[in-house]
Amino acid sequence: MELLLLKDVRRLGHIGDIVDVKIGYARNYLLPQRLATLPTEENIKAIDDDKRRAAAERAQRLKEYANLAQQMAEVTVTIEAAANPEGTLYGSVSAKMIAEALQKMNLPITPEQVVLDTPIRTLDNRNITLEFTEEISAQVKLWVVRAGATEDGQSSAESADDQPDDDGELEDDADT
Repeated sequence: MELLLLKDVRRLGHIGDIVDVKIGYARNYLLPQRLATLPTEENIKAIDDDKRRAAAERAQRLKEYANLAQQMAEVTVTIEAAANPEGTLYGSVSAKMIAEALQKMNLPITPEQVVLDTPIRTLDNRNITLEFTEEISAQVKLWVVRAGATEDGQSSAESADDQPDDDGELEDDADT
């Protein structure tokens, strides 16, 4: 079914494009959401101004996304999560959690821009792709750490094992 797009639809087309889609997609999504209409001559002429305005807005967004992608090159984000001793998370780290962590760093990222093949279920560091448009994407480094595990907390806990007990001798965990 051929339709005239009234708004930009990601991975389908831009405003003013005539696209060929399946009937179910047209009837159940595009038409009820007023994202598309039938491509009549009147509709094509009526959307001409909107098409020019949308092209200018799209060019402005591309500039903003390019600048944001450059900023993201050096960004590292840390998310704390509860995990078992082997490092497997009790839940998972989702795109929404990553976006919220980046938003706390004053970066305008939405969950839809975070690309995850599968939810993250282990403690580790990894590179996460942020896709702003089909042409512009960025990588950020993500650290998933055990909840409550800070560098100071770990070092003080490790050094507490090496402290002498009341008798002045070092405790040995094997004896207890």
